Amino acid sequence: MLTHIAWIIPLLPLAAFALIVFWGERLPARGSAVSIAAIVLAALAGLGVLGEALGGARADLTYTWVVVGSRPLTVGFVVDPLSATMLAMVGVVASLITIYSVGYMQGDPRFPRFFAYLSLFQFSMLFLVLADNFLFIYMAWELVGLCSYLLIGFWFERPSAARAAVKAFVVTRIGDFAMMIGILLLFLRIGSLRFDDIFRAIDLGGIGGPTLTLAALLVFGGAVGKSAQVPLHVWLPDAMEGPTPVSALIHAATMVAAGVYLVARTYPLFLLSPNHAALTVVAYVGGVTALFAATMGVVEDDIKRVLAYSTVSQLGYMMLGLGMLGYSAGMFHLITHAFFKALLFLGAGSVIHVVATNDMKRMGGLARAMPVTFWTFLAATLALTGIPPFAGFFSKDAVLAAAYAHDKILWLLGMAGAFVTAFYMGRLCWYTFAGEFRGEVPAAHGAPGGALHESPAVMTVPLVILALFAVFLGWVGAGALGNPFERFVHFERVAPAPESPGMLAVATAVALAGWVAAGAVYAWKIVSASGLRRACPWAYRLLVRKYYVDDLYAIVFLGLGALVIRAARAFDQYVVDGLVNALGWLARQLGLGLRYVQTGRAETYLLIVFLGVVLIVLVRLAW
Repeated sequence: MLTHIAWIIPLLPLAAFALIVFWGERLPARGSAVSIAAIVLAALAGLGVLGEALGGARADLTYTWVVVGSRPLTVGFVVDPLSATMLAMVGVVASLITIYSVGYMQGDPRFPRFFAYLSLFQFSMLFLVLADNFLFIYMAWELVGLCSYLLIGFWFERPSAARAAVKAFVVTRIGDFAMMIGILLLFLRIGSLRFDDIFRAIDLGGIGGPTLTLAALLVFGGAVGKSAQVPLHVWLPDAMEGPTPVSALIHAATMVAAGVYLVARTYPLFLLSPNHAALTVVAYVGGVTALFAATMGVVEDDIKRVLAYSTVSQLGYMMLGLGMLGYSAGMFHLITHAFFKALLFLGAGSVIHVVATNDMKRMGGLARAMPVTFWTFLAATLALTGIPPFAGFFSKDAVLAAAYAHDKILWLLGMAGAFVTAFYMGRLCWYTFAGEFRGEVPAAHGAPGGALHESPAVMTVPLVILALFAVFLGWVGAGALGNPFERFVHFERVAPAPESPGMLAVATAVALAGWVAAGAVYAWKIVSASGLRRACPWAYRLLVRKYYVDDLYAIVFLGLGALVIRAARAFDQYVVDGLVNALGWLARQLGLGLRYVQTGRAETYLLIVFLGVVLIVLVRLAW
């Protein structure tokens, strides 16, 4: 059975990484064929594992790795409905992105290196998904962070890309440090890092009260960093400096998905904290992030950054679902979002590949020139904004149902976020695909005569496949069909929130209202966008400056940090070095005094001995 050898699946992209590193240029298609073959095989195996899991197959491979004191540290891999679903999702999405990358990265001088990094990234996420313990998940967690650094800064000759890579690495390290402290706290109290052992100890009262809540929140700190939740969201929009396939992989199936998956995998930590305190924090962080990030997408003109803010917002919805006891709802939104967000980024990459700009205001009229890109992008947009019967309608509304059942304030935040999401995605579509083209066709990409054209098949075929998921995947979680997804990944201690037709209608009406509002401003010109800016200049300035969060970080970490650095430099220069220099000066002065005594002449020494004897005699006589 594939289930019992699922641990081999991550090794396929790892082998591809090793082969490309050593023989990249000499491999077929400069290494891209090896990378594609490895991840496609991993995807097929992942689908096989998912099929077996649907039939009831489970596996848990555990062995003792090292003994710490008297405590054996066991590590291993687990295949259950959650990990099987993630294996299939990561494999399929990563496969399509890797195939697409062949067309997008064609002609890049570091072509083999890109696919090597991509394969290592895929290995890291697949390894993370299968881990049955905190040690392996943390190792994979850090590998994911390293790969994101390498890929975001892939075009390191551009200062903006190098800065974005460092920013992502440093900001996520803040959350990773909190996560590490939480893991150590659990190990000290329980003596094991294996999830089942920890959950069993919690059930038996081995850890509880404020300690359990603290451990859960520290672990959640890692998820806040990786999944770009407030206040550690600032790295994700800047991560757009990497190649577009990297953006698609980070935003859909790997890095940001890791944080949501971590909360789902360690769900008993949060569920069993007193009064659901940890889950409440998760929910409010998610709800605030969902609306907060969505508002910033309204004023952004870079097509990839709009999608980046969309990712931050949708991750907030996933956390909101998990925090409001909507375990299957949060995970279902993670799965559907992976497909339609990958499609959105690859569609944006298709546009950028042709028009050679990220600025939406220099696009327009592309629906006629790029019909495949347009229709697939539109399908993903309708899924993202929750329009029935597209995938996002079923998953996002399940999250909103969970919020409505437990906290009306968070439900209102979610509904407001849904309206704003439809507004800025409508703005993006009208700017990019409607009207007349406002830019200039680059000579390298234009068809004969300078006309715009569709991207090559190696890029459009993955778009079509992803569009099928964006259109039909939602039915897997449809209540009318008994919600097969919820039955498969259901967490037995949580009852799903009921979805009423009335609430679904309200959510759909809110999303449609967002589309209509965007059309009124950007398509039909009933309301002037510049007039809105003049009417609320403070609001526009606030959104453009991203609520001044980056400025605050600059003051705190760069301003105060600089003061700390200067103080440390002064201490090192005047205290540490001053003490060392003072000792050296004293030794030198003593040496200068003693050199008059050490002349090297015997008669001088005899004279000193004689004077010394005389001095001793005189002192003795005086006493």
